[in-house]
Amino acid sequence: MGPLTAACAAYASLAAWLWLTFAQGMFWRTDVRLPPRTAPTHWPSVAIVVPARDEAEVLPRSLPSLLAQDYPGEAAIVLVDDGSTDGTGELALRLAREHPGLPLTVTSPGEPPAGWTGKLWALRHGIALARGAQPTQPDHLSQAHPHPHLHLHPRPDYLLLTDADIAHEPDSLRELVAAATSADLDLVSQMARLRVAGLWERLVVPAFVYFFAQLYPFRRINRPGGRTAAAAGGCVLLRTEAAVRAGVPDSIRQAVIDDVSLARAVRRSGGRIWLGLAERVDSVRPYPALTDLWRMVSRSAYAQLRHQPLLLAGTVAGLVLVYLVPPSALLAGLATGHPAVAWAGGLAWLLMSGTYAPMLRYYRLPIALAPLLPFTALLYLLMTVDSAVQHYRGRGAAWKGRTYARPSDA
Repeated sequence: MGPLTAACAAYASLAAWLWLTFAQGMFWRTDVRLPPRTAPTHWPSVAIVVPARDEAEVLPRSLPSLLAQDYPGEAAIVLVDDGSTDGTGELALRLAREHPGLPLTVTSPGEPPAGWTGKLWALRHGIALARGAQPTQPDHLSQAHPHPHLHLHPRPDYLLLTDADIAHEPDSLRELVAAATSADLDLVSQMARLRVAGLWERLVVPAFVYFFAQLYPFRRINRPGGRTAAAAGGCVLLRTEAAVRAGVPDSIRQAVIDDVSLARAVRRSGGRIWLGLAERVDSVRPYPALTDLWRMVSRSAYAQLRHQPLLLAGTVAGLVLVYLVPPSALLAGLATGHPAVAWAGGLAWLLMSGTYAPMLRYYRLPIALAPLLPFTALLYLLMTVDSAVQHYRGRGAAWKGRTYARPSDA
């Protein structure tokens, strides 16, 4: 690469970072938390729907937190056992007996039909069951604590859609509902704090949230009438009327990136949505090895690009320009005696590290990890390319024994 080319790349990267830092919805700020809220005069009813497939490893750390919710209104849990082979359903019933609290129903809808992803099929079944309907014949239907109504009569006012690996503090549901009613929101979602115990989790996980916020700046999502829409699938409080109006989950039944598709459907139907970082909602799922994180990212990365080769090429080029050029330009400029190249690359790297630091602080990690973001971005670049390779090999989005060869996001 000649000096002129290197200088152009360095200045282009610096310009990109100036724009990202000051014109991309302040995506790097981590102070977007639940909006101001007051307790409603009447607490609405809530059905908590938990899709679960082979979750016996994490369920003992997550389900008791739902059973223990301190909620002043009527609430019940429906855990949808999505064809588990590890005894997830039986374990859930045992945990409910050991941790008395909210009433729990465990059901199974059977295998999803063609055109449905497993999670959305499970959500469809759980939502319909909570509302008093029965769309499919379940394999089994069990209740840990007999309750006068299997569903909330006449139907729940809100649905809390939460993954089986998400642990909630006792006041989580109360705070979510208070936020929704105070701000008249149809969808309130919190991005759970993911686990960062191991080396690879510390390198990859905070960057995952950082990149997500860069694509979907929370402030733009939360702006009334805004066009940007996204949610975090691990914790979504959804007004039942809004779900009916948006036709979800049926209208997004093929979506691999179901949380973003859900938020888009609600916003398109006129609903008000909100997304922020959680303080007291945590994921307990471990990703101890790089291969675990690799599968987590690569299974949906190409779906995010709508399976378009041109978008893939643009993404790869963008990742190189934005994340890999700054340290390369700094080192090359210093080595070849071109201070302008080194200056531009160094300043871009400084902006990158500076905008990443708040996310590291949110995850209670040392800020000294911030300059390593280019290495992490390289990993994400390789994961994205691998996602495309797997797609064209016919493996598509593979997760827990199921493969969706050509999914589409609504």
